[in-house]
Amino acid sequence: MNTISLLAEVSAQQPGGLQGLLISFGPFILIIVVMYFLLFRSQQKKNKERQLMLNSVTAGDKILTAGGLIGTVAKIEEKSILLKVAENVKLEISRTAISAVLEKCTIQGNN
Repeated sequence: MNTISLLAEVSAQQPGGLQGLLISFGPFILIIVVMYFLLFRSQQKKNKERQLMLNSVTAGDKILTAGGLIGTVAKIEEKSILLKVAENVKLEISRTAISAVLEKCTIQGNN
C-alpha cells in the first residue's frame, strides 16, 4: 500500500512525455505566436496599404517624396512618375520614392 501511494505521488509531481514537453515549451510557443501577430502581421498590413496607395496615384495628385519634395503628378509611367515641382520644372522619380499622397485629384463632372 505504501509503495502504491509513493508511486502515485511521484507520477503526479513529474509529468512525463508530451505533457511535460508542452508545459516546458508552452511559454516559448506563446511568445512566438504573439510576436507573429504584433510584428509580422502588422508589417504585412502596412505593406499592403502602401501598395494600394502607390497603385491609386493618378495625374493631378499632390504627393510627398521620400526626399522631401512636394509636387503634382504630371504623368504616370510603369515604373516612374513625372513630378511637376514648379512652373516649367518637372522631375522623373521612381514610384517607390512616394512617401504620401497629400491631396487626391478630384475631377468634377458637369451636372
